[in-house]
Amino acid sequence: MTVQTVREISTNPEVLKRLAKYLAQQCFRNTMLENLHAGITPNSQTGDYTDVVVRSPYGEIPWPRLSRLSDQEMKALMIDVVNQTYRTLIALFDDGLGGELIKILAQRDLLPRWNEPTLS
Repeated sequence: MTVQTVREISTNPEVLKRLAKYLAQQCFRNTMLENLHAGITPNSQTGDYTDVVVRSPYGEIPWPRLSRLSDQEMKALMIDVVNQTYRTLIALFDDGLGGELIKILAQRDLLPRWNEPTLS
């Protein structure tokens, strides 16, 4: 990564925000999370899901107390996230690829429908 690229990231708040969204997409959203997210989501008449339960051989589990990911799924997800983050950082710190990405982010938001990052 060139000094100019680092300067563009560190001095341009718009580029920094756009880079944060890009990293979230590449390192988290575009992982096996998509497979875990697929499926049927229950509806709740109360809006807080206290009226939704999951039946198991060991009894009913209220939705708010239900773990949505097993330990195996969480481990696989985190391995995938780390690997995706590693690949994305390699590209970002490549003088050619990283510089081009930052130039593009300086010109436009690749994820305009995503919420802007905040510090809160």
